[in-house]
Amino acid sequence: MYTELKSYQIIIALLKQYGISHCVLSAGSRNVPFVHSIEEDPFFKCYSVVDERSAGYFALGLAQELNQPVVISCTSSTATCNYWPPVAEAFYQGVPLIVLTSDRDPAMLGQWEDQMIDQVGMYDRHVKKSVNLPVVENKKDFWWCQRLVNEALLELDHHGKGPVHINVPMTSYNISFNVKNLPYVTKINRLETDKNLDLWSSKVEKLKQSKRILITCGQNSSVSDQLKIEMEKFFHRYNSAISVEYMSNLSCDGVINTFTCWDTRYVTERKFLDFIPDIVISFGGNIMSGVKEMLKRNCGKFEHWSIQEDGRIVDMFMSLTTVFECSPEYFFSYANQNSDETQKNDRTYYNEIKSYADSIVYPEFEYSNVYVIKNIVESIPSDSMLHLAINGAIRITNYSMLKPNIKVYANIGTHGIDGCMSSFLGQASVRSALSFLVIGDLAFFYDMNSIRIRHLGKNVRILLINNQGGEEFYYNGMWQDEASDLHTTARHHTKAEGWVKECGIKYIAVHCKDELEAAKQVFFDEAYDRPVLIEAFTEMAHDSKVLYDFYALSKPVDMKQKSKEVIKGVIGQEAAKKLKNMFNK
Repeated sequence: MYTELKSYQIIIALLKQYGISHCVLSAGSRNVPFVHSIEEDPFFKCYSVVDERSAGYFALGLAQELNQPVVISCTSSTATCNYWPPVAEAFYQGVPLIVLTSDRDPAMLGQWEDQMIDQVGMYDRHVKKSVNLPVVENKKDFWWCQRLVNEALLELDHHGKGPVHINVPMTSYNISFNVKNLPYVTKINRLETDKNLDLWSSKVEKLKQSKRILITCGQNSSVSDQLKIEMEKFFHRYNSAISVEYMSNLSCDGVINTFTCWDTRYVTERKFLDFIPDIVISFGGNIMSGVKEMLKRNCGKFEHWSIQEDGRIVDMFMSLTTVFECSPEYFFSYANQNSDETQKNDRTYYNEIKSYADSIVYPEFEYSNVYVIKNIVESIPSDSMLHLAINGAIRITNYSMLKPNIKVYANIGTHGIDGCMSSFLGQASVRSALSFLVIGDLAFFYDMNSIRIRHLGKNVRILLINNQGGEEFYYNGMWQDEASDLHTTARHHTKAEGWVKECGIKYIAVHCKDELEAAKQVFFDEAYDRPVLIEAFTEMAHDSKVLYDFYALSKPVDMKQKSKEVIKGVIGQEAAKKLKNMFNK
């Protein structure tokens, strides 16, 4: 029988999956849930060494002679300090030890709790990986704990061997052992290019059998010609579709910009079930489109294979099973070289997604930030550079149809408001062709000092959407009432005109469609002798409404969604919001 504590259940289950069976145990109260659980499990070989310092060195010798990782487990407080010397020795000798330290309630740290010190990261400079597990109380905690234990165990022999540290907090002393079976856990495999050849082969076989392979391409500042060639070959041979957004900077046969059709405010959860893949293959950086959230909501229904050149664990869909430590070029080339010559994509899955994306109805938008951004970005010439500030600029641009070969940047590694314009100006300074920035008022005023940088060239073109505040808070439903405008949306009545002119930039104010058309004559004039900035004035509440009206034109509606709309129609938007908040308490 096993302990009731989920964190230790996960540890034990994963130790068994990794084939780690030798454990050196030091007596103590806090590690009893682990100790008693494994001493009754015939898979484990247990050794009792009371003194933790001696136990650590004993385990070091075991690991060296067995050429296998060994677990050391102790109670909380100064018992953990006695592991220091053997852990340091293991680190410098490259010996794989799993240092399992039991801990107490994190809320009681520094509150004179008996036998409690700060154990988090205590061996950091002398272990290859250190993780502090959550107290597992729900499904998300379980996933988090499982991922952290995987991260630690994977580092035991990753680019050299060495010790890892797993700290296990618990809120109360628990000696209940009434669990017959360990939970199902996912062991994350990491495949390197020169190892695990049998696993590589098995993965290719799985690809051959799959009917629905979704490739999600995150942010890339550049994509090699080789990658484009290999991805097209892969698409032609395997039953796949390639989900992109403009920041992916990938254009080849098989790509679909799913930003709109899988936006969480457009596609319903029921409708997205029609597109659940068998396997998701991800590469690149962050993903801004709704595909990330929709896949996360359906975690566990598919396998996630992550291509990471440094081998990092990136479980963005909470379904990670395999990490391929290689370049995307290597991965797709390997899959292509090992495919059958007669193998061909039947395009069923691709056509389902493409048909859904093509069914979206785009109206003639009224004057708004949607109209202005869409109008401008669709007019940008091929082979230009476009930088998008966060949120609205990214969203609306991805609802648009850009010309070919436009390189698109955005600071979405951290997705922060600061520095968008400075980054753009750095990019534009080493280009001679026209370079474009789409930015909102809050991001602009945050970084306004950057336009006085002396390296500002005449190729700079800035579209500033001034809707007097953070429209994102209207869009996300965070706006509650007029009071929200003060501190949430940061409503203002500031214009950029004075500062822009002072910096020697051509300034054009726009308030309507006709003014925008006139401004474009200068904005897209390559021969113009100065940088140009258009400040387009819109209103954030109206901008948000225009977007939701657009969604409503062709958004799929299931019974749950239809019920919500009926309620809103009967009692009104504000009353519906209050009702939702009441039930969420």
